[in-house]
Amino acid sequence: MEPEAMYNRCVEGLQAFMATAGFSDVVIGLSGGIDSSVVATMAVDALGSSSVHGVLLPGPYSSAHSVEDAQLLAQNLAIETSTVSICEPFAAFEAALGDACGGALTGLAAENTQARCRMICLMALSNTYGWILLNTGNKSEAFMGYSTLYGDTAGAFAPIGGLYKTDVYAVARWRNEQAQRQGKPAPIPSSVLTKAPSAELSAGQEDEASLGVDYGRLDCLLKQAYEQGIPAADIVVEGLDAAAIRSLLDRAASYEYKRALEPSYTVIDYA
Repeated sequence: MEPEAMYNRCVEGLQAFMATAGFSDVVIGLSGGIDSSVVATMAVDALGSSSVHGVLLPGPYSSAHSVEDAQLLAQNLAIETSTVSICEPFAAFEAALGDACGGALTGLAAENTQARCRMICLMALSNTYGWILLNTGNKSEAFMGYSTLYGDTAGAFAPIGGLYKTDVYAVARWRNEQAQRQGKPAPIPSSVLTKAPSAELSAGQEDEASLGVDYGRLDCLLKQAYEQGIPAADIVVEGLDAAAIRSLLDRAASYEYKRALEPSYTVIDYA
């Protein structure tokens, strides 16, 4: 499926979900990354800018450029934003949980606690104003369990939940090009498309380093296995040997329990 068709399918899926659920407005956590940028753009195309509410949730490891990218995206889309820092609530959890966690809240526990702090803030706004929380996760992350339960898995609907990460980039480039062909500014800042994806939950963290594979190879592997039904022994991905392929597929299989808790999304036909 071409990027235009994938993008429009996601927008139509969101419109259908909102009509069925009976809500008019959505709230989105804006990280300055590609996923939340694409979801916000789709939401504006589906519902109009006045129905989309962006929230910046900077934490202890948020970079200045991510905040700037989120602000520029919101400006381009003409959506209202608010900023709620998670630094203070995260510090409170560090203090409260330090002894129980062996002296300090560190490592994965600290990273996931930040994601859950963001979820609490977004859900508080959702409950206060009657806005539906949109999930910003993609299919690559869901397969690899690269998300936080009760954190960034939260949300009523995942507009890009049926897209692999490389396809998220493809639809973002298509949407920018469409705007430019119409003589309008590109909604998604160019820096969002060029910087390394990162959850920014620890110093210097980058997604592909954490996963141990770049998204291009990962998506090639996942599409062969899950879209084409090719047996593991017959999958070919440049730069990955049989052991690496088996390891990645085993990891994907192990996170079925987490995928069961992901929000619904529009299925994309990759056949």
